[in-house]
Amino acid sequence: MLRKYNLFFLLVVFIVIGSALSPKFLTIQNFLNLLQQSAVVGIISIGMTFVIIVAGIDLSVGSVLALAGMATALAIPYTGVFGAILLGLIAGAVMGYINGLVTTKLKVPAFIATMAMMVAARGLALLFTDGKPVYNLPESIRFFGKNLFDRIPVSGIIWIVLTILAVLVLRYTTFGRKLYAIGGNPQSAHLSGIQVNRYITYTYIISGVLSALAGIVLASWLTVGQPTAGKSIELDAIAAVVLGGTSLFGGIGGVGGTFVGVLLMSMITNIFNLLGLSSYFQSIFMGAIIVLALVLNRFVISKQTKDV
Repeated sequence: MLRKYNLFFLLVVFIVIGSALSPKFLTIQNFLNLLQQSAVVGIISIGMTFVIIVAGIDLSVGSVLALAGMATALAIPYTGVFGAILLGLIAGAVMGYINGLVTTKLKVPAFIATMAMMVAARGLALLFTDGKPVYNLPESIRFFGKNLFDRIPVSGIIWIVLTILAVLVLRYTTFGRKLYAIGGNPQSAHLSGIQVNRYITYTYIISGVLSALAGIVLASWLTVGQPTAGKSIELDAIAAVVLGGTSLFGGIGGVGGTFVGVLLMSMITNIFNLLGLSSYFQSIFMGAIIVLALVLNRFVISKQTKDV
């Protein structure tokens, strides 16, 4: 039971610590603030979870975020808000498809393929405006960065809805079961009739689209298209997925755990800010958390193997 609910126990521990440090920590408003601050990483982490479940990795999510945000911001005067959002999402899907194609058809390791895309997509984002931000976004695109009833962040609602949909897809659809089968043993999945390369490519497309959506949400929240946005966010997403219990070796994990992992990381950052500690200490502590999560993952996997 401890192995199964360890993340929730850890979450409770940090909630207690945060409450002891500040009376403002355990309030609805602080939770809503955490929800908004976590939404961009959370949306990206959903796609990252799909990729890691099939034993892949996507280092390009931050650059795709920036490219989609810039494409959307630049297209608004010509296509309108809806058309610009659609263009941004299509750009993310294309980037994801290329990642999947290079990984599966050309047999380039995912780490190298997505790192190349990370560099290329960031270069395109900078090229579009010569590295300059796009300001004065219209009011209509700013909806994603606003609050409903002046309190509930729209971005947080989007993240929660997408998390619920992703959980349902992974747990209760044939598509989800095939992804777990591929991550567990791609050779066996292929022999059982699953088109492994196709489904792996699907996960990269999902990751690309969600990264693009995160870029649109971020541009809406900041009210500016920023070509340097999302730098190193891929590390936060991977950390959240691993912390949430998804194995980097594939076949184990889920989006529900990733959601809690993202919240936990935001909560830790919030506590460090309350203590007035610098970001350097935060980075060191977060690195230790990731290593501990990996060790715990290996422990859980070995236990499950022995039980079988």
